[in-house]
Amino acid sequence: MKLDAALISRLRAALDTDAAIDLLRRAVGTPSVTGTEAAFARLLAGELKALGADEIVLDDFAPGRPNVRGLLRGAGEGPCLLLAGHTDTVHVRGWAERWAGTEREDPFGGAIVDGAIWGRGTGDLKAGICTTLAAVRLLSAAGIVPAGDLQFAFIGDEESGEPDTGVSAGIKAFVAEIEAGVVPRPDFAIYVEPTRLNIYPAQMGFLICDITITGRSAYFGVPERGIDALKAAHQVLSAIWAHSAELEARAPHDLVGRPFVLVTGLEGGGYIAVPGECRISLILKLLPGEGLDNAVAGLERAVRGAELAEGITVSFAYPAGRDHRYGGTPSEVSPQLPAVALLTQAVEAVRPDRGLIEGAPYWSEAPFLINRLGVPAVYCAPGDIRNCHTLEEHVVVQEYLDGIVAFAAFLAAFDRSVIE
Repeated sequence: MKLDAALISRLRAALDTDAAIDLLRRAVGTPSVTGTEAAFARLLAGELKALGADEIVLDDFAPGRPNVRGLLRGAGEGPCLLLAGHTDTVHVRGWAERWAGTEREDPFGGAIVDGAIWGRGTGDLKAGICTTLAAVRLLSAAGIVPAGDLQFAFIGDEESGEPDTGVSAGIKAFVAEIEAGVVPRPDFAIYVEPTRLNIYPAQMGFLICDITITGRSAYFGVPERGIDALKAAHQVLSAIWAHSAELEARAPHDLVGRPFVLVTGLEGGGYIAVPGECRISLILKLLPGEGLDNAVAGLERAVRGAELAEGITVSFAYPAGRDHRYGGTPSEVSPQLPAVALLTQAVEAVRPDRGLIEGAPYWSEAPFLINRLGVPAVYCAPGDIRNCHTLEEHVVVQEYLDGIVAFAAFLAAFDRSVIE
């Protein structure tokens, strides 16, 4: 179908705004902090059934923690499109206290205030998930059948922060199903992380490193009997910052910017004694094309090159493995891909101020699709990452509704011409 002004007008006229808003509020009203995704997964399975999807499967990737997927058959004349997003959210600690006595006090209330829907998960990323479902509902209301099949995958365990969770267990299970032939391999994918309806074809990679510096504690009155780990941490920090400066001096990526190292934590001492141990935590940003193995080697080489007192030992731990044992790999696809261009056109047709090509200022799970499966994927959805994970999380209602129309337009026009 041709993506033109007539299609946009047809979709706008068919949009049931009340139903779309109700869908997002019900999604927000179903808590799904990482580890407790089951109720929200069941809600989404019900929505997929109501849309007429086949092969709806709730499958545990961990005990009591299901992914949900479904396949909506198209006219049989187009490629397969994957619409994916994570079902889990970060915690709500501090939310009720921040908004006590106001309509926003309940983090799962989905209050509409100042033209926005507020609550945990609105932007990250329940608005994106609901946009995909509402877009399909809109196509049906407008009498439009997509050319190809639509594969939905709503997966858990993307967010980190809760004990023993946040290792992308959900998408690892889903990708394994594709590799095993249980689920069709898509031709293109949209992962609905919040982008303010811009399109992110590239993202940073990352590693988190915990460095433990060990010396020897001693009573404060005889410090010469100890080996000061906190003093050694000064040299280590200087080496880390020098290494960051070297990374930042490299040529930036057009969309993702420059690599760097950010020290995020320092812990040591606390007793009236020579500190025998100190711990430094950091995050290192990688650019597309850079490898995590090389990044780790460079970081450890820089730290070990610091001038440390005799008897000091240094160890490294990498607790945030995702699609790589050390962290998350960077990824990118060409912004010139026809499917990316079509998505840009669809968004711009609805919101001329959006549809910009940008780099993701975060890491999410597109590398599992791009790097592991070879499936081109982008991020695009309503919501602003800058207020996600905060006590200010919200999505502007009009942006959400515009996203539904834009996604529906893209789905209507998505055919073999943008893949072959």
